[in-house]
Amino acid sequence: MENNKVTNILLSGVGGQGAILASNILAHVFVEAGYDVKKSEVHGMAQRGGDVTTHFRYGKKVYSPLIPYGGVDFLLAFELMEAFRYINHCKSEARIVMNEQRILPPAVNLGMAQYPEGIPATFGQYFKENVHVVKGQEIALSLGNAQAANVVLVGAFSNFFPEIAHDMWMGALTDLLPKKIHELNIKAFEKGKEAL
Repeated sequence: MENNKVTNILLSGVGGQGAILASNILAHVFVEAGYDVKKSEVHGMAQRGGDVTTHFRYGKKVYSPLIPYGGVDFLLAFELMEAFRYINHCKSEARIVMNEQRILPPAVNLGMAQYPEGIPATFGQYFKENVHVVKGQEIALSLGNAQAANVVLVGAFSNFFPEIAHDMWMGALTDLLPKKIHELNIKAFEKGKEAL
């Protein structure tokens, strides 16, 4: 790792999808791995299905929690339009993991706007093979709990960091989640890892 290299991860989703928990798992893991970590969260009307964003930065030393515009190395999106919202924030070589889920905003439900079509294909035009679409919701439902989709996505995302031991990811899940859902979330993580 370059001495001054800071890696920028942007997490985006809709309130209730567990994007904040996902960022907490990442923070636990990267701190455990010996990195300096800074993160900043924005809860835009999160409880009403608004957007939720986390700027997450790690490196040897990180001075600011905010990712500069156009500086995103990794985009982890829990909903398709929330990925699209931040397409211009990504570096040309950014790696993108997006959940294949559409949550219709109120304007679409009211017929005042249309949900954009072909979001993964649009990303593919710019980021080519660096775009990964994961059926997070479908995988979580197959395990019996749709709420585990966030951990499915984290499992998929973990493939980008082979230097981080598997035990560290497991430790984050067991430290941050109630014991009664450990087994579910460990399965969700593993299924996500296999999905990428």
